[in-house]
This record gives sequence, structure tokens and C-alpha cells, in this order.
Amino acid sequence: MNIQRNILIQNPETRDFLSDAFYPNAENIPLVIFAHGYKGYKDWGAWDMMGNSIARAGFYFVKFNFSHNGTTTDAPKEFSDLEAFGNNNFSKELSDYDAVINHFIKGKNIDPERLAIIGHSRGGGISVIKAFEDERVKALVTLAGVSHFGYRFPHNQRLEEWESEGVFFSENKRTGQQMPHYYQFYEDYKANEERFNIQYATQHLEIPALIIEAGDDETVKNNESQLLNQWAKDSELYTVKNASHTFGAKEPWVDPEMPQPLQQATDKIIEFLKEKL
Repeated sequence: MNIQRNILIQNPETRDFLSDAFYPNAENIPLVIFAHGYKGYKDWGAWDMMGNSIARAGFYFVKFNFSHNGTTTDAPKEFSDLEAFGNNNFSKELSDYDAVINHFIKGKNIDPERLAIIGHSRGGGISVIKAFEDERVKALVTLAGVSHFGYRFPHNQRLEEWESEGVFFSENKRTGQQMPHYYQFYEDYKANEERFNIQYATQHLEIPALIIEAGDDETVKNNESQLLNQWAKDSELYTVKNASHTFGAKEPWVDPEMPQPLQQATDKIIEFLKEKL
């Protein structure tokens, strides 16, 4: 098993960011790319273990930090650049996704005709849109993925206050940091609302999708996964019972084994990818 950490990805549209790759010694390997969620990053929790398992099953697994997720190339495991976090938006994340695919799909070990993408939480929503827009993507997995971006913005008076003040803050309960969201985030969404319509993208997917929901998800309600499954033409809904939003993982994850719910989800992902790629 080969592991390469902190591979630099350059994106002139956003800024440089880092990725990791896990892959076996083999030729023509299917490429699987994983996108983290809100207040997440590539090294969070047990994502390493998930990637290792998928790679051992015969895939070239990549995970990456979105360029404006608050981490930096010097400190990929810390939210040390809150200014960047505040300036993140969905357009930048889709641009970063494209940069990651472009970087790895030309690799000598890769079969460019077999690409799958996986997204957790908000990353699941972004992955749906990327899968719809990019014909190189041949299979999609969402892990506790969201079904609508607009519902998550402030509304009414809070939205007016955000516009007038230019920023609102969301506390990171793990670190205690007050993480800013500048109003440009909402402006980018409204300017591209049709593009960022997860329902439309899901309904027009022409590839197989695996929709994994956490049975006890405290963040994304189960009906969101059920909606994604209803909208998609070719999908399977899989429930991991007694699973939290992060499938039992937390940051830091110090146990030598994956949490059981994430192991169950990973096993299902591997089964799906082997069948569809």
C-alpha cells in the first residue's frame, strides 16, 4: 500500500491546497475522490482509515482540503486562516473539485474512465453537483449528504442583519473558534442558484448513486437522503443504524480501528464501487 500525504494542488482560480493519496501497487486503478463537509478537512477523524480501506480494496483513493476551508498548506489540520474560511463559497469548492480531478486523473496508475466521487454532508451536496456537471464522473456516493443549500442560510431578520453587517459567525464547538461567513457566500449562492440546485442535479444524473444516511443523524435529517434517493434515476438508499452524522468518528480519532458505523458505511461503499466501476 502506498500513501502520499500533503500533495500540493494548484488552482489559479482559488489558491493552493493539499491532498492525500492511498493506492495499491497496480495498473489501471479506478480513481475515487472524497470531499469533506462543513468545518471539515481531509485529516479529520477517521477519514484516513476509510481511505486506507478503500485503497486496499483496489482503488486509488484521494482526499483533499477545499482551498478555503480555513486550513493552510502549512497547517492542514488547523483552522488557522479564518479569513479564508469566511471567503469560501460553493463556486470555489466546485473549482477546487475540478482541480483535484484534473491533477489525479492523468496519473500513470489511473484508469481515467473509472472515476467515482464521495462527499460527506455539505461535501455530499457539492459532489452531487459535480457529478451532474462532469461527464468524467461515473459513480457517486453521498455520506449524510444535504439535499438543499438554500435552507441552511439565515432567513428574514437574520439575513438582513447579515447583509448590513457583512458577516455572521458560527462557533466551532470543538475548537471554540468563532468562524466567520462573509455575505459574499450568500451572494455567490443567489447568483448561481440554478447551478447549485441539488434537486435538479440529482434528477438529471445519468450515473449510479449510493445514498448513505446515518440513522441517528443529529445534523442532516434522514428525509434529505430519502429525497436524494427519490430524485435520482439510478440510486440505492442505505441506512447505517445507530450512526451519528460523522458515523461514530470524532476529531481527533485515536482508536486503532474505525468506528463500527463508519466501517459499515465503508464496506458498503466498496461493494458499490466494485459493482459500478
